[in-house]
Amino acid sequence: MTYTRYVALGDSQTEGLGDGDEVMGHRGWADRLAEHLARADPGLLYANLAVRGRTAAQIRDEQLAAALELRPDLATVMAGMNDVIRPGFDAARVAGVLEEMFAALVGAGARVVTVTFPDIGRIAPMARPLVPRVLDVNERIREAAARHGVTLVDTYPLAYVTDARMWGRDRLHASPMGHARFAAAVAHALGLPGSDDTWMAPLPAPPVPGVWRAAAAEARWLATFAGPWIGRRLRGRSSGDGRTAKRPLLAPVPCDHGGSPTMP
Repeated sequence: MTYTRYVALGDSQTEGLGDGDEVMGHRGWADRLAEHLARADPGLLYANLAVRGRTAAQIRDEQLAAALELRPDLATVMAGMNDVIRPGFDAARVAGVLEEMFAALVGAGARVVTVTFPDIGRIAPMARPLVPRVLDVNERIREAAARHGVTLVDTYPLAYVTDARMWGRDRLHASPMGHARFAAAVAHALGLPGSDDTWMAPLPAPPVPGVWRAAAAEARWLATFAGPWIGRRLRGRSSGDGRTAKRPLLAPVPCDHGGSPTMP
């Protein structure tokens, strides 16, 4: 099937943090997927409504109506991780919000793709107490996706997804490799020309750091990334305060990245 109007809804992962920077811009998996789509149909129009720091309810309230106005025939929805890591998390409420978005987009004629979340305790050991939340919301996402015919990319069972090389130094956002792998996963789930299952291939075994080096890495992460994040939460602030979508309107996709549109 050929898609002509792709709209991405979500938070920082869909915005593309971890794949680029604030100066040159963030690419990310949704941009990479749009490039893949445009290789098959150069007339593709693409909008990315994602904004970092948004919870599932904020994504619904701020992005869903705008997405529906753009009349997509393909939409991706990645939401919920910012809820998982906040106090007061309610898996049923988050899944209900996601299901509202699934129903609205599918009802408007869009093919919808969504995702389950990885084992965050294997990415950042301090997050291990939150793993039951991930398991709960993942199962609810699977059920909601099945009810609405939403295409699901189930990343949780894949051990390599928690490999440090798949994540940036902040352990919150995918690395360029991670974004590329996920774009390839969605392309494969959609059956796009040129896609295959190589995105599922395990990574080569990494070198094992010594105990002291690992401990030093944990201390640096806590001071550089976890500490500031906790500070923003205590002040009621978000990394997305004052930010708007990077591609709020449908526009053609420039495919000027050499090589594969999904792999770095």
